[in-house]
Amino acid sequence: MSSAKSKRAIVGANFIDGQWVPAASGGTFQRCNPADPDDVIGTFPASDAADVRAAVDALEKSAAQWAATAPERRAAILEAAAAQLESRADLLITELVREEGKTLAEATTEVSRTPANLRFYAGEATRAAGTTYPAAGEGLVYTVREPVGIVAAITPWNFPLNIPSRKIGPALAAGNPVLFKPSEITPLMGQRLVEALLDGGLPPGAIALVQGDGGAGAAVAAEPRVAAVTFTGSTGVGRSIHRQVGPERRVQLEMGGKNPVVVAQDADLDAAAALIVKGAFGLSGQACTGTSRVVAVDEVHDALLERVVAKAQALRVGPGDEPGVSMGPLASAAQLDKFLFYVQTGVAEGATLRCGGTTVGDRGHFVRPAVFSDALPTMRIVSEEVFGPLIAFQRAGCIDEAIELANATEYGLSASIVTSDLAVASHFAHRSKTGLVKINQPTTGMAMNAPFGGYKASSTQTYKEQAGSTLMEFYTLEKTVYLTPAV
Repeated sequence: MSSAKSKRAIVGANFIDGQWVPAASGGTFQRCNPADPDDVIGTFPASDAADVRAAVDALEKSAAQWAATAPERRAAILEAAAAQLESRADLLITELVREEGKTLAEATTEVSRTPANLRFYAGEATRAAGTTYPAAGEGLVYTVREPVGIVAAITPWNFPLNIPSRKIGPALAAGNPVLFKPSEITPLMGQRLVEALLDGGLPPGAIALVQGDGGAGAAVAAEPRVAAVTFTGSTGVGRSIHRQVGPERRVQLEMGGKNPVVVAQDADLDAAAALIVKGAFGLSGQACTGTSRVVAVDEVHDALLERVVAKAQALRVGPGDEPGVSMGPLASAAQLDKFLFYVQTGVAEGATLRCGGTTVGDRGHFVRPAVFSDALPTMRIVSEEVFGPLIAFQRAGCIDEAIELANATEYGLSASIVTSDLAVASHFAHRSKTGLVKINQPTTGMAMNAPFGGYKASSTQTYKEQAGSTLMEFYTLEKTVYLTPAV
């Protein structure tokens, strides 16, 4: 997993008008291995509004041709791209560990899921159906679905293959050209996904890749010829995109989370501790659905806290490609600084740091996972998204108080309860103000064939992502046709 080939620094490029090209300005940025900042992964284009305009110019030229491509052909291309990804799995796993910091197990899961996503959306290409409605006389009223236009996919670094495939796949299946702007933290994975799509037969005019930082992303969202923007990332950036898009264009936003696990009096505490640690510290705590709060009733709080602390202390932290490592580095220096800031803030505000919260070694962005107790709703470690391996324990007098505490943030993405009482589980599911409810499961881990989206500040709540009966509505326009036979 550490061959000379895998350690080679690459020269990345934008993909615009069927060509791999540098940024128009000539600007570049480097991406380095978060486990070893001296290991330069590659140099990539620092794009700006000029590159975005050129990309949209090219996509406009090819939009009609891609929209007119037979649905069966679009499906076959996505199937072929999935096969391309599978044929490169070993290299992609190595590069994903190196670029983003995942462990081998986490990278293997993502690399295996991404082709499955593309195959799932390939089927949607042939299922875009309209509806007929009763009409007076011999007339006919029916609907047809058409591509919405250029779709911009602005994606995060924590799942740099999986999440883009969940946006690009359905957009292409519906006949839309795609403007893809991956995170500047994982530019190589963005390029690899586009390469697989092209090698699978996607017409070069149907996709454009623009690399760069948040400035490039803002230019993408502001481009008026982009008909729809789908974004996954922080709530702050999502709100900015929403303001830029305005009412005339479509936007789909999946944003932050502050996801709780509620632990009831009858819970199996060993099982509860295991799923809490998995949800909180898997992916180094860098998942939008990651567990960041535990709300336990009095009867089990202390015993559960002891178990979670013991498991957190037992986690092996290190480079993701080393055997036995259970938590890799944080993805960037900025993520490391943010984590340490919230650890310091938690202590300053009066929470008790039970374990972790420190850096590990003198190379790479490694930390020990942090567990706080005595956390209150007013504390920032309870109310704000950390996006790192930090959990805050809150104490509740009863299950109803626990649910109230679980709901007491601006976010509403995922929530879990651990209980053997079906009535308690059902009560929690009905009262939880989240788009995703997990029962005796971690807050992380979602079925690829189920709708994905949150409530409150976690989502725009307009279009669901990933799957479900309304999946393709975001990517298509619905036209109603009134037909009367000629007299």
